[in-house]
Amino acid sequence: MSRRWEDLLEQVARERYQRLVAHATLVSASPSDAQDLVQEALIAAFSGRARFGSVEQAEAYVRRAIASRAIDAGRRRTREARLLARAAAQTPEVVRHDDRLPGADVVRALATLSPRERACVVLRQMEDLSVVETASALGLSEGAVKRYTSDGLARLNAELGSTAVAVERIPVTQLTPTEVRRDR
Repeated sequence: MSRRWEDLLEQVARERYQRLVAHATLVSASPSDAQDLVQEALIAAFSGRARFGSVEQAEAYVRRAIASRAIDAGRRRTREARLLARAAAQTPEVVRHDDRLPGADVVRALATLSPRERACVVLRQMEDLSVVETASALGLSEGAVKRYTSDGLARLNAELGSTAVAVERIPVTQLTPTEVRRDR
């Protein structure tokens, strides 16, 4: 008999896999690494037997794991590139992505950002998470998220020749006259 977490893993993999791969592609700026990131995040999420109440909670956890692993991989690649450059006294070659993919210019521009800038920009602008949610997902302060997002957008704008800006969305709710009087 299958246990609950196994059923949940199967459901997440079946229903959300493509969206998770798309998210990983944006976060890592590497279509070739995206599937590996998703697999690693799924293993991490479900091997620890984390308690998820729903597919949505499990997917959110896997998305955070993808972002964390992408940042770690970016750091590791940066460290390895520095060591190789120092040892070989030459700069490493930049891997070019296939220009025929949709959004290849955005993926290429995202690849120019640091891992934290890229993760903040993707989570804030493409996944539409709030500053608080992004800070929580990446283990950063809210100020750091704002700074990385601002710097990342500025670099993307320069790279793409665009003028996107970070806009904080604040939900507005209409108060009834009774609630207005109570607030005074």
